[in-house]
Amino acid sequence: MAFSLLSIPKRIHKTLSNLRTGVVLLILVGLASALGTFILQRPATDPDKLAQAYSPTTLLWLDRLGLTDIFHAWWFMTLLGLVSLSIILVSIDRFPNAWRFYARPYRKTDSHFRSAVQNKIELPITNAEDGLNAAERALKKSGWPVERIADRNEPSLFSERHRFSVMAVYIVHASLLLILAGGIIDGLFGFSGFMALQKGQTSNSIQLRTGGTKQLPFSVKCYGAGQENYADGSPKRWWSKLTVVQDGHEVESKEIVVNDPLIHQGLRFYQASFGTTGNLDGLKVVATADGGASREITLAMNEPMDLDPNTSVTLAEYIPDFFVRDNQVFKRSDDPVNPAFRLQVKDKATGEDAKLWLFPAYNESAQGEKTNYNFQYRDMQMGYYTGLEVSHEPGQWLVWGGVLLMGAGLFVAFYLVHMRVWIAAVPDARGSLVLWVGGQANKNRDRFEQKFNELVDNIRTELESASAISRSAKKEQPELTMAGVK
Repeated sequence: MAFSLLSIPKRIHKTLSNLRTGVVLLILVGLASALGTFILQRPATDPDKLAQAYSPTTLLWLDRLGLTDIFHAWWFMTLLGLVSLSIILVSIDRFPNAWRFYARPYRKTDSHFRSAVQNKIELPITNAEDGLNAAERALKKSGWPVERIADRNEPSLFSERHRFSVMAVYIVHASLLLILAGGIIDGLFGFSGFMALQKGQTSNSIQLRTGGTKQLPFSVKCYGAGQENYADGSPKRWWSKLTVVQDGHEVESKEIVVNDPLIHQGLRFYQASFGTTGNLDGLKVVATADGGASREITLAMNEPMDLDPNTSVTLAEYIPDFFVRDNQVFKRSDDPVNPAFRLQVKDKATGEDAKLWLFPAYNESAQGEKTNYNFQYRDMQMGYYTGLEVSHEPGQWLVWGGVLLMGAGLFVAFYLVHMRVWIAAVPDARGSLVLWVGGQANKNRDRFEQKFNELVDNIRTELESASAISRSAKKEQPELTMAGVK
């Protein structure tokens, strides 16, 4: 029993350090991430849209299984942790052999090795040193670094390119660990929520996706927001002018749009929505004095505005959709489709108030008790809000670092081929001296074969050139005779 219990950690280690286990876990992470794109996620999706998309029972089970917030679900965090542990164990188990291959490359050749190499050729030579010198010149002209291997029996040359590429897999492993670590940190310590601001409003509170509120260490003020539409009336662009207020001072301002957030102290404020509050923000009217000039004014609800030293006007009531019954004005609905406005004009000298009504759908001029001013409707300004999605993702720098590192690792893995060339002066099967040239690459072998053949052609050229120079030197050497010797 004791032996069985002790063997459990070994079995777990053996399972997690298996490459197949890592691949399966990565596939599961990919499937879970794909589900996160197909299933509507909180809080990015409005609750009403969720209710329209799924039945109450389906939505209940999706919430229970964490499928409406996959990237913060406990089981997704556990899956990321298992993938990370598997990558670490796989790397630890395989790294010693990879490092041994990297730190101590196989430089010398023997008969068994030479017979097993796929790309090889034998070039006849008369002198080992001359043949190696010619090969060394050819290697340098082709841009190959050269290393001489000292051996009395078999002098040789060794050259290689891009040995570092054999470690590319560990660069990719490290990048995956950074990305997974960033995801885990975001899931455990990050948060996201929603903030709605009206023009001129300041707030430091957000509604968290998990429920409740969170107070921020600074406030955000909205100086304006708007919506631009296409010709058919559909939304084209939302924007908001935001300012960060900290310790009573405005420290940063930015006009944000979708996918261009305001970032302050690690918090991102995204433009998420825009809409009307249903409340009237202002009423534009033209006020004309009896026998006097006209001017356009904007009235705010219940805020008196002086027209002259003795007269003021107040927007006292707003009805978005009115109807009249028994000579009284009533509200039919909250939709601003048939508005009515009650103005109250005060004579400061007498203290009397006059009541006027504006019904823009029927008459742009105000109707009611007589006053010293006539009022004509120009426009109504509805109150609006800008919806901001607020997120804190402390692991994003790790994620981006991992993405960049993965790009570097994949570049090394796919575009840098580890190529090796061995050249040795050895006797062939018949005992004749030859220059044995062999090469090997860990991938893209067809391309390497072309480079190997080009190198062999360059070595042949150097051997022929060296042989021609040798013959020419012998011809130019003066011939010794017995002339003058008696």
